[in-house]
Amino acid sequence: MADSFGPMRDEDADGDVVGMGPGGGSPRKEPIRVLVVDDHALFRRGLEIVLAAEEDIQVVGEAGDGAEAVDKAADLLPDIVLMDVRMPKRGGIEACTSIKEVAPSAKIIMLTISDEEADLYDAIKAGATGYLLKEISTDEVATAIRAVADGQSQISPSMASKLLTEFKSMIQRTDERRLVPAPRLTDRELEVLKLVATGMNNRDIAKELFISENTVKNHVRNILEKLQLHSRMEAVVYAMREKILEIR
Repeated sequence: MADSFGPMRDEDADGDVVGMGPGGGSPRKEPIRVLVVDDHALFRRGLEIVLAAEEDIQVVGEAGDGAEAVDKAADLLPDIVLMDVRMPKRGGIEACTSIKEVAPSAKIIMLTISDEEADLYDAIKAGATGYLLKEISTDEVATAIRAVADGQSQISPSMASKLLTEFKSMIQRTDERRLVPAPRLTDRELEVLKLVATGMNNRDIAKELFISENTVKNHVRNILEKLQLHSRMEAVVYAMREKILEIR
């Protein structure tokens, strides 16, 4: 089944989905176990056919709605849950929180037609590690799964732009709230965080700052530890909310 989702229009300079995470892990010995969740059986089947061609990815189950997804996640304990946002009985965003409870190690990628900022923001708050539009090409589905399994967050570039707009609006709406003391980041960490906030990946940040990718990864790790957060997207949300940085 060739490129059933159509071409990916929102790409970075290298034609990749924007990645926001450490990445660069060692090769996996076991295949990445994926649970596919979508209310359209034909779409689920298409994903299964596409992913079956990948030696390092194994579809271990499927579900037609969020409620079934929670049950399947508890039974199968997948590495990745590839899930639609809007489904009958129980939507994907609502299911995110429950899946994280029954399968804490599972990472959730929302694969959807919804380009609504509210859905993106709610998905991140619910624990999703990726948010991709169904315009993505079939090749990039597998690439995104590998990236998220390796510790990155994946988000379609057009949605990354909307995310930053939403964060900026949120800050303006809460301008008068009391600020709590924030952990101190070094100047270099702030530089890295600002570039992360624009959607740049580790490679591009390394080029921009004339440092190695490993150094970038170390800075990101330190930032997350200091802020006690789990992903780069969460770090950007926190930093903008606490006015550690401002995206103009």
